[in-house]
Amino acid sequence: MRKGQKTRTAILEQALSIASQLGLSGLTIGTLAERSGLSKSGLFAHFRSKEGLQLAVIQGVRQLYSDLVFQPAMQEPPGLPRLRAIVENWLEWTGTAKLPGGCILTAAAYEFDDCPGPVRELISQSLRELRKTLARAVRMAIDAGQLPAESDPEQLAFEICAIYAGAQLDTRLFGDPDARRRALLAFENLIDRAGSGNASAQSGTGLPLAYDGAASASAARPNG
Repeated sequence: MRKGQKTRTAILEQALSIASQLGLSGLTIGTLAERSGLSKSGLFAHFRSKEGLQLAVIQGVRQLYSDLVFQPAMQEPPGLPRLRAIVENWLEWTGTAKLPGGCILTAAAYEFDDCPGPVRELISQSLRELRKTLARAVRMAIDAGQLPAESDPEQLAFEICAIYAGAQLDTRLFGDPDARRRALLAFENLIDRAGSGNASAQSGTGLPLAYDGAASASAARPNG
């Protein structure tokens, strides 16, 4: 990269770290100047405004998702192996990216849900694209015969996103060291129910099937 590009990349890495801890609302050119040791005027030349900085950070998060979550998962066969890889990578990407405060997009979705404007629109677009990617992976599993033809890809993608949000809550707010393991177990339980044709719904109980830990123990091992 050219010197200017290297400088901007280094600035964005610092901005990502700040946004991870303070949220996008807490990320300002002034805060970034204090942390980076650069002048406000120099940072203004790169981003022009607080909103421009926030948008650049969201684009940086999108790139990290691509590099750390989706691209490695593409090495797995289409279907459930690829879907599992996406979920596993997703649950650990903030650690790999060295973001001390967790997932920026998850926090930003709550910060900006009632704040119309370009930042909210880019957050919404990014999370919608994520959900569509999950739904495509589910459809590949259906096409491969690994899930029943009547499975609802959008519903499964919704539930996978809910599992991730729960894992972020338990990790960041509760400090639960088992959050990732619980999330992986929840994902496997979801796939088991989908694979059985949603037997719990058919039974009329409305309750989820009990999780068979032996069936998915290898997929649920925490990093170590």
